[in-house]
Amino acid sequence: MSAAYKALLVHLLTATGAVFAMLSMLEAVRADWAMMFVWLVVAFAVDGIDGPLARKYDVKRNAPIFDGVLLDLIIDYLTYVFIPAYALFTSGLLPGWTGWLAIIVITYTSALYFADTRMKTKDNSFSGFPGCWNMVVIVLFSVAPNFWVILALVAVLAVAMFLPVKFIHPVRTRRWRAVSLPVAFVWTALAGWAAWTSFTAPAIVHWGLVLTSAYLLAAGALQQLIHGRDG
Repeated sequence: MSAAYKALLVHLLTATGAVFAMLSMLEAVRADWAMMFVWLVVAFAVDGIDGPLARKYDVKRNAPIFDGVLLDLIIDYLTYVFIPAYALFTSGLLPGWTGWLAIIVITYTSALYFADTRMKTKDNSFSGFPGCWNMVVIVLFSVAPNFWVILALVAVLAVAMFLPVKFIHPVRTRRWRAVSLPVAFVWTALAGWAAWTSFTAPAIVHWGLVLTSAYLLAAGALQQLIHGRDG
């Protein structure tokens, strides 16, 4: 198989994320949160695979007819931001005005962040919280904290999008990757387990999600604190 066909197949793999986003949205409209998150986890897994494949097969050179970065951003906004925000609003976790405030803040700030040309740092981390609301919301569904806690978390992360704070990319950030990548795999497995069981999995699954999420959120800032922003 030629390099051009291999690169084209990577674009086709990336595009499946749009299908998984639609399947997830259909489940969300029916308030089947378990299946909604299952499809989001599938989309998350595809998103973790297609990037390394795109670099391996050099899609920019071998299949330039499609803009893989733009395709990825469109799908990421749907699966990382739009659908999770809808779920947070309609699930009852945020009553009344708090739900309206949360979805406006999440969708508006995320749209700006996804268009920010300063999104990536020199070590392939993210500058600011990278809008991974899918990861946040599945943890919130899992542990169901008080709505004030949820609102505070949304506010902090929305502000963190535009602060000069690093957030790691588990695959592309080399520093601590030997830890970060396995943690990301564990997070994905736990998220899938929690969703598949309609969030009735054992408590260790829910707290495992909290701990792995805490690491993925804090690792970049810790690296920055130890090694500096450009270290």
